Amino acid sequence: MDVAYAISWDDAKTKRVVRAILLMFLAALLVEAAGSLARAFPTFESVIVRSVPGEMSNASRLVTNAGGHVTGRIGLIDAVVANVPTTAVARIANNPSVIEVTPNVSGHLDSSSFNATGDVDSMYSIEQRDGARAYWDAGYTGQGVGVALIDSGVAPVNGLSASGKVINGPDLSFESQNSRVQYLDTYGHGTFMAGIIAGRDNNVDTVNPNDTSDFMGMAPNSTIVNIKVADALGETDVSQVIAAIDWVVQHRNDRGMNIRVLNLSFGTDSTQSYALDPLAYATEQAWKHGIIVVVSAGNGGPNTATLADPAIDPYVIAVGAADTNGSTMVSKDSPASFTSTGDGRRNPDLAAPGVHVVSLRDPGSKVDNLFGGTATVASRFFTGSGTSEAAGMVSGAAALIVSQHASISPDQVKALLTGTVAQMRGPVNRRGNGELNLASALNASVPQSVQSFTDSTGTGNLEGSRRGDNVVDQNGSALAGEQDIFGNNVNTAALAAAEANGRAWRGGRFNGSSWSSNGWYGSSWSGSSWSGSSWSGSSWSGSSWSGSSWSSFGWDGSSWSGNSWSSGSWSGSSWSGSSWSGSSWSTETWS
Repeated sequence: MDVAYAISWDDAKTKRVVRAILLMFLAALLVEAAGSLARAFPTFESVIVRSVPGEMSNASRLVTNAGGHVTGRIGLIDAVVANVPTTAVARIANNPSVIEVTPNVSGHLDSSSFNATGDVDSMYSIEQRDGARAYWDAGYTGQGVGVALIDSGVAPVNGLSASGKVINGPDLSFESQNSRVQYLDTYGHGTFMAGIIAGRDNNVDTVNPNDTSDFMGMAPNSTIVNIKVADALGETDVSQVIAAIDWVVQHRNDRGMNIRVLNLSFGTDSTQSYALDPLAYATEQAWKHGIIVVVSAGNGGPNTATLADPAIDPYVIAVGAADTNGSTMVSKDSPASFTSTGDGRRNPDLAAPGVHVVSLRDPGSKVDNLFGGTATVASRFFTGSGTSEAAGMVSGAAALIVSQHASISPDQVKALLTGTVAQMRGPVNRRGNGELNLASALNASVPQSVQSFTDSTGTGNLEGSRRGDNVVDQNGSALAGEQDIFGNNVNTAALAAAEANGRAWRGGRFNGSSWSSNGWYGSSWSGSSWSGSSWSGSSWSGSSWSGSSWSSFGWDGSSWSGNSWSSGSWSGSSWSGSSWSGSSWSTETWS
């Protein structure tokens, strides 16, 4: 017998439940299918994988093992460019041999859209949060203070080309014999640093703390004393840097100089104690001659057991890099992923912003050609990350303090900076005492401070300072052992004694012995004074720089070809290779 069946309310509810279950089951099938498709056809993204020094080959293996492939290598920063599955990016970034993984993208803001007030890592924002503009508002802008910058030179871009803004000291680089690039920055690092420390747009007559449209560095009315030691590859030798430091000590009080601050934004992985190391000793002697020496802590990352040399010397100011993490609140800052870690006894003294900092671009330089597509901002600016940038912030801060307290000693400046910091996140062996806080330093009393550490003797060896980061000639022969760049033997004990008395250079010779009688022949020294355009106050007059490209004369090694340097065993050689690879300017990240 057929029975008519009418669907009740309860039956309809049952149907809805069944339908919901079926839909959930279908959704699960779709998710599983999507996962299978993703595994079979993963999405890729282009990234730059920056490894710890010497681990670039391991970075390549990580990419390959993750199913990606390497598309290029950037030896300057121990990095590979690669296409990797999106799902593998975090895994690669967390590997101990990797410092960071950043997107390999182009398309930064153009000149019509860049707004410094909206970028937490612009100099405007940094100067607001760390108090530099509070100093300006009180009338202290670095006026009358010379900041010596031992680096890769300075290019006459807007912000650094006004009369008297940059004074050229000696060019001790491998390019010094090429008159077309003497003093100039073929690499790009020195210009970037000079902008952070003392940049001031040429149209600015009066520094206004409320100015949001013009570029200005930390101490916009200070003067950069440019001592070039590095070439277009960022390469130099420890002997050149020591000679540059010695020149700064000798000429600190020359007319129009008043060098009170020395910025050293580089470091080596020295194998010897600061108490012996000749590079650390040279910086310590500068400190004891009244110069505030600010040094980058190093870019070795969280697994380093010590700071870089010469930041290892406890007298000088060692600066670690802080990451703003996209916030304007210092309390949310943390140590940058790359900043070096102290050993618990010698830690960074303080930190300053050092991630994605916006400063002046050097068009046509090596860095610009390598990273201009990803690091250029508003056509005339560049972004960079490193403890170099952080050191530049503190050098500018020191110049501001000196403009407020003319007779302050280096020990007092260090005590003032470290005693007025703002608190940030992170362990003390990476952040130091805290983050730079000039707003607090402005109204603080100058502390009575005299540091007392074991003095360095400088009687160690140059090769220990280099730690295998040796410049090589065109035949692959390395400059090694106790030799300067001319192949002359260097007696570090005699050098130390001469530096202690401020007389390492005399008549173009080092003490008549260690630096040969032909030392620096044909370049920097004429008697005991620099014979170039250093004292004219118009550093860039007659410069051949085109403002757009270095063309072929900047990087071809021609400055060391021929017989320009006939006094040493390297005559006729052009320098190349990996000098200071992974431990100096080449460890900066430009993105």
